[in-house]
Amino acid sequence: MSSMLRDVSATGTKAVNLDALKSEVRRALINQKANACPIAMRMAWHASGTHDSRDSTGGSNGATMRFAPESDDPDNAGLSIIRDLLLPVKMEHPDISYADLYTAAACFAIEFLGGPKVPFNFGRSDHDDGAKCPAHGRLPDATKDAAHLRQVFAERMGFSDREIVALSGGHTLGRCHAVRSGFDGPWTTHPLRFDNEYYRNLLNLTWRKKKWDGPLQFEDEETGKLMMLASDIALINDPKFKAIVEEYAKDEQLFFKDFAAAYGKLLALGCPAQCMPDFATKAIGAKDKLSAEFRELAMHGSVLPARALKDKCDVHQLESTSGRSALHKAAFWGHTAMIEFLLAECKLDANAKDNYGDTAMHDAAKFGHEKVVAALLKGGADRSIKNKLSKTPLDLAESHSKPAVVALLKGSKL
Repeated sequence: MSSMLRDVSATGTKAVNLDALKSEVRRALINQKANACPIAMRMAWHASGTHDSRDSTGGSNGATMRFAPESDDPDNAGLSIIRDLLLPVKMEHPDISYADLYTAAACFAIEFLGGPKVPFNFGRSDHDDGAKCPAHGRLPDATKDAAHLRQVFAERMGFSDREIVALSGGHTLGRCHAVRSGFDGPWTTHPLRFDNEYYRNLLNLTWRKKKWDGPLQFEDEETGKLMMLASDIALINDPKFKAIVEEYAKDEQLFFKDFAAAYGKLLALGCPAQCMPDFATKAIGAKDKLSAEFRELAMHGSVLPARALKDKCDVHQLESTSGRSALHKAAFWGHTAMIEFLLAECKLDANAKDNYGDTAMHDAAKFGHEKVVAALLKGGADRSIKNKLSKTPLDLAESHSKPAVVALLKGSKL
């Protein structure tokens, strides 16, 4: 995996198919209508940045931003859009909590736009209502100075000066919108590119107060097209902060490293122990590895090595992320000899369902694997079973225009 997101199924958290999740999040965030990666990062930031380490309230656990009063916080204006964009992903992955989805999507979004891989573990849960929503006013005030930043980040959440400056670098993505925050404009010339331009702009451009009817913000004298908030300018007015800004302006990889660590820490504040970036996951056992290898051989139709392995592993073990058996794997790719071996010698259940309610016959019928369907029927497969979409194998064969399989399932060749 190119991501640093890890499986913590050994802790009792259900395993996640990261490849599938990442692909579906990308499709939700980046398409012909929009690139919503910056707002994905912002939503997770705002959900996590409410944490108060003094009383252990707030943070991303619970996904309380779905409820009032947090959803109505003026600082969260517009964030319902990203929650709606991610809803189809949640429907495809019902076992993933909203809290995990929102924070994982932010990590993916940063990667999609060229940023670092943020360390992240699953394991958050969802609250049922807004009873534990944090009070309004916990997020940093963009009109304030360095002392305010330290009060919010250091005293309340436990971040160092370096982490404060690194997290501020998230402003390299996106822009402000007057209709939401009151502020307006981008921080950088490439708001859909995660890089260190934010720091270079702070140091290398000349910033003046913007003359307008809105709240205090700054614009660059050189073009008048870029903006900075008072809390951004605070980073170069404070000597300790400025020294770190200078480091990041010179060394993008250092910024990436420090941002990833600080953002990963932010997302885990107030969450269960298994969500911590440094949480050690349990190593996969030898038998589990062999069982996974057996399913891989089934997927490729390699009967001889699978036969040699079958007594050393659990041939009935299901893939933790999908609930799929070796029989599902073989049926999907149309390996008839493997299907016969799995049914006759391994005694696999011909009617086992995966997480989507599909049997091996659903897969075989969908892709028109007539010989596999015949072998499954011979092995006792039930053609009437419906998946979670209430589709039988025959329904799938008909909708995917597989006439030979349709005829077989209707009984003309039985």
